[in-house]
Amino acid sequence: MRWGDMDAYGHINNVQIVRILEEARIAAFGPPRGAGLPGIEPPVPLFSEIPEGTLALVVEHKIRYVRTLEYRNVPAPVQLWIGAVKGASFDIHYLLQDPLTREDCVRATSHLAFVEEATGRVLRLTPEQKVKLAQFTPAHTGSGHPAP
Repeated sequence: MRWGDMDAYGHINNVQIVRILEEARIAAFGPPRGAGLPGIEPPVPLFSEIPEGTLALVVEHKIRYVRTLEYRNVPAPVQLWIGAVKGASFDIHYLLQDPLTREDCVRATSHLAFVEEATGRVLRLTPEQKVKLAQFTPAHTGSGHPAP
């Protein structure tokens, strides 16, 4: 959280929440190929391993603001896990919590698809991508909770 992320009500603005979710998604799955300079490998190099000319695009966001997230000068934890994996798309789920109380503040889902840059055509997920994604679903972890 940044000081400038607060709105006139003193809590983190809803637009900044979407940015926090994006930062968590990129930290977990890597930046898209060609974006920025090299850094450390993400825990799950999903986006950084897509073929040249492929875009990872958000199709839809669903965000449920459970309680306001007040500014604190410490990072807010975001848990991520994979939900539905379909033929050509998948869901990333998020749980954003207050960094001190660990109360749930935001529950969200991003629906993503890979798209061929040259044609705009949605690409089917490869068997390898499906296996990689399946490792981070609650069904695979057996807990019903987010995968670590």
